[in-house]
Amino acid sequence: MLDLKQIQCFVSVATELNFSAAARQLNMTQPPLSRHIQLLEHQLGVRLFERSTRTVKLTAAGRLFYAEAQSLLEKAHSAMLNVQRVVMGAMGNVTVSFVSTATYDFLPSAIAQCSHLCPDINITLKEMNTAKQLEALRLHQTDLAIVREPFIHPDCNCETLLQETFTLALPAQHPLAQKAGKLSPQALENQPFIMYAFSAWQPFYETLTGMFRSLEVRPRYVQYIGSTLTILSLVNAGLGLALVPESAAGIHFRNVVFRRVTLPADIRSSLYLIYRRDNDNTAFETVLKHIREAVKNANQNREENEAPAR
Repeated sequence: MLDLKQIQCFVSVATELNFSAAARQLNMTQPPLSRHIQLLEHQLGVRLFERSTRTVKLTAAGRLFYAEAQSLLEKAHSAMLNVQRVVMGAMGNVTVSFVSTATYDFLPSAIAQCSHLCPDINITLKEMNTAKQLEALRLHQTDLAIVREPFIHPDCNCETLLQETFTLALPAQHPLAQKAGKLSPQALENQPFIMYAFSAWQPFYETLTGMFRSLEVRPRYVQYIGSTLTILSLVNAGLGLALVPESAAGIHFRNVVFRRVTLPADIRSSLYLIYRRDNDNTAFETVLKHIREAVKNANQNREENEAPAR
């Protein structure tokens, strides 16, 4: 096995072609430097230098080994830096799984910021429903899961990322689109309504249908859909109205407008961040920090936008 100290000594002598100068550069005396070169030559079984009382020259083998030795030192230095960066959380691989609505607001900005500031962290994004994300966490297939339902488990941390209200998406030509100010839920009585499907978005389905029952408002359900994007595309086609998370208002369709509705205070759309307590991937901590910062900025922007209406 080659000794890096011996290789460093060889490169220094090969560069200076002078043992005294090389010893000064390495902050050592000449006898131990000569010993390191001798041991290296013995291990390689070749002479690396032609020595005389006045000159030092590289042999043919020495010239070949010089290039290889420089590369070995560079790789060793790079390996040392990479290990240090991994420990500092500046390098590594992180998998982030998420429900689709997380991409409407904070997640893209968080990933962009992290990629800009930490280019050596490779982030893999996977869109999954909540159940599949929890299974991926259990199998250590994802580092961070962004889900719609809280998950309490002794092996995991669960924190609320954001809570937002629902906003009404409706065709631009609909009579309610022309009304100023907030709408009341009663305005949705007997309106064609596109609802989240129970099988795909159980929390939204139960929240919204339960609210309508408690308020004794009866929309006319025309479709049950599992995707916010598909719901908005149906609204765009004039097939009905829909309540969607406020962040979805950032999705632009030509024929869709958004109006605020006066909803009960507990009718909120929530996102939760879940990760394993035993995750020793230091890069995941860095990504987690950027996600938290992006959510904080998104919440501040939302509060500023809502301020004039209060």
